[in-house]
Amino acid sequence: MNMIELRKTEDGILIPVRARAGAKRNAIEGEYNGLMKVSVTAAPEKGKANQAIVALLSELFEVPKSAIEVVAGKTSSRKEILVRGITESDVQAAVRDH
Repeated sequence: MNMIELRKTEDGILIPVRARAGAKRNAIEGEYNGLMKVSVTAAPEKGKANQAIVALLSELFEVPKSAIEVVAGKTSSRKEILVRGITESDVQAAVRDH
């Protein structure tokens, strides 16, 4: 499996995400071209899919939703998501073990 191209910042870990809204189930689908593939059932309207992604990542990384922020790509399938309170190895392990 290839690695997700994570970036460490002062605030936390930036995770590049390839999001798919309107999917059959909420799921982390692994890595795709250096991005974390995330599928959510929520529609891509009024921020619903972004909220569902935040909830899914909150559960995956066992951090509060307030520790996760969509910092780029709010209206795109290609997003940058900042997660506070985790390490790069936490992200890779969570995706691998999921």
